Amino acid sequence: MLLPLAWGHAALGAARRALRPAWHAGVPVLCIGNLVAGGAGKTPIVLSLARILAAAGHGPHILSRGYGGTLAGPLRVDPARHSAAQVGDEPLLLARVAPSWIGRDRVGSAKAAIAQGATILLLDDGLQNPTLHQDLSLAVIDAAYGFGNGRVIPAGPLREPASWGLARAHAIVWMGSGAAANAFAGKTVLGARLVPRGGEDLKGRRVVAFAGIGRPEKFFATLRELGAELGVTRAFPDHHPYQKAELRELAAAAQARDAILVTTEKDQVRLSPAWQARIRALAVEVVWDDAAALETILARVSGRRGHG
Repeated sequence: MLLPLAWGHAALGAARRALRPAWHAGVPVLCIGNLVAGGAGKTPIVLSLARILAAAGHGPHILSRGYGGTLAGPLRVDPARHSAAQVGDEPLLLARVAPSWIGRDRVGSAKAAIAQGATILLLDDGLQNPTLHQDLSLAVIDAAYGFGNGRVIPAGPLREPASWGLARAHAIVWMGSGAAANAFAGKTVLGARLVPRGGEDLKGRRVVAFAGIGRPEKFFATLRELGAELGVTRAFPDHHPYQKAELRELAAAAQARDAILVTTEKDQVRLSPAWQARIRALAVEVVWDDAAALETILARVSGRRGHG
């Protein structure tokens, strides 16, 4: 029943891309996007690439739509001044690593970033955005989830037919285990994994875990792999704005089990400072399977090799 709506969604996206001419920024634009609605691991990839490019001597600025925020932009995110309710949760995380901008008008954000010294732009979640010319487009795919049922929203998780998005992507970032090279003939495939940063102290600890991300079960599985004893897990919608009553309920569950409350970094930035102090955040980072292959493809846009 939903297939006609899915076809319409795909057609509108295709028409938008065909009718909007792309603006050339004058500095390299590296797009990190995905084909499904959330949960692919895109944000950690953006953070990793920003660190790599900055370490190589470039001046990366990150452009985000600012999903979930009330401010329209273009606006440079200041973690000391802005809240997740204003600019969105992901931009707050991104701004800890590199100058980050929000705004639905990606061209406006790009111009503002260049005016403030950006030498390379990282376009966060822009694979379906036609307004800004992309010198290199990476499609992030979760190895465990893939394309779901293979259908477009609302009949499935895809933002557009997979073949359309893959045709525009210059390379694939394959997040997780398992070979992918044969599935994407003619494309460079960069293998990557998300690993926890720290968390060894959680081994044997009783934990009440909650998350409002694309795929909360991935977070819970990571905690189990660390050896945490999960008494309660609670999954919320992606970008969920936590209410005090929900947090009190989780805190009570943890107290009743002599457990600690643990969530993701992305969830923690949506909490008030008082709740942030009470709840442990487990950080994750990207490990690349082939640093040399990553250097080679980044050289296409950076103009010289980085240091991996």
